[in-house]
Amino acid sequence: MTSTHIHGTMRDRIVPCLLSILSIILSTILARTPVDAEQPVRPLRVVTYNLLHDGAASGFFKGETNLEERLEMVIRELKVLDADIIAVQEASDSRRHGNVPERLAHALGFHVVFAAATEHVFRLWPLDQAVVGIMGFREGPAILSRYPITASEAIDLTRCQRWIEPRMLLRAKVATEWGPLQIFSTHTARGDECQMEQVGKIVRERGDSGLSLLMGDFNTPETSVVLTALRNEAGFIDTYRMANPDEPGPTVWQRIDSEQPTASRRVDFIFILPGGRTTAAVRSSRVVLNHPGHLPDGAALWPSDHYGVLAEIDVIQPEGGSEPPQ
Repeated sequence: MTSTHIHGTMRDRIVPCLLSILSIILSTILARTPVDAEQPVRPLRVVTYNLLHDGAASGFFKGETNLEERLEMVIRELKVLDADIIAVQEASDSRRHGNVPERLAHALGFHVVFAAATEHVFRLWPLDQAVVGIMGFREGPAILSRYPITASEAIDLTRCQRWIEPRMLLRAKVATEWGPLQIFSTHTARGDECQMEQVGKIVRERGDSGLSLLMGDFNTPETSVVLTALRNEAGFIDTYRMANPDEPGPTVWQRIDSEQPTASRRVDFIFILPGGRTTAAVRSSRVVLNHPGHLPDGAALWPSDHYGVLAEIDVIQPEGGSEPPQ
């Protein structure tokens, strides 16, 4: 056997062995490299939005708000925003247009719960059902979720100012990859501060076990006595103001047929209330659904007389992981 043959045989054995050892070393290094360092957990994305319905008489007559065209714009924009949870107000169910929150949920592939405030006008079930049936119209808040809704509750709020004007607080418990969340959607009456106080109290009472999100149209500016107390005394976090300390962020009132923006006040909010050992940090928040579309004749049409608000939230679970979805 020649020397060259011996050297070649040894080389043929040593090289694969070295490559195998190198592969083991690289695998060990990669296994110890935390994936989360380069791939952070994505934030929870939530939206609140007042849809603007087509009027209480829309069960009988075609309204002048172009509801169908506005809904098409809203669906397109919500798909782009890619939210996980959406709270809507003035969601309607009418003889002419069908159940709008269910239509939105179907278009997005979401779960949905809906609370019709108009079923509580007189607080007499037979009378309320008869009126709603004759009118062919219901309206109230709704919650849409990418994740399963495991429980829900509709609360008829106290009417401190106008007895004939029903307002609801809708609660949904949602099983998410961040753990169970409590979601609230509401549309309080203008100037009814004791109603807003009741909303804050209910959210605090039901939010002990985890993170709660309170979203909706409060019909009052952030400087109001009640909203100031919710932030400064009750621990609610205003996501938009946290992310934008100096931006006005108006959400109302937009003329839906105007070419120009007309909103000048901020009355639509996303509030966080930490609960248990779960906290949250606001990654970003901005006004959305704040650009007009156009009708076939070229006339301007806005999605609603309100703009929406989006927030990206980092849910911070206690050490040891999140609670199991319930």
